Amino acid sequence: MPSDRTFHYVYILISENGLHRYVGQTKDLAARLQRHNRGEVPHTAKFVPWKIETAIAFRSSSKAAEYEKYLKSHSGREYAKRHF
Repeated sequence: MPSDRTFHYVYILISENGLHRYVGQTKDLAARLQRHNRGEVPHTAKFVPWKIETAIAFRSSSKAAEYEKYLKSHSGREYAKRHF
């Protein structure tokens, strides 16, 4: 079975109060969430703590990057609100 590190994760975080969302990409989901919650990521530092709402694993880094870009677009944000 392949290691989890062979995957590229596109994730959606939601702030504890439910008012803020953040979309990102990583190879180490647990470590990345810790960085967000320690305030080490400038875009999310003001709204800690965060929890993972959704995470999708891709074997291809390019497919993960494309999906992340889509989720950050207007139509992608609307899709995520409805489905995640």
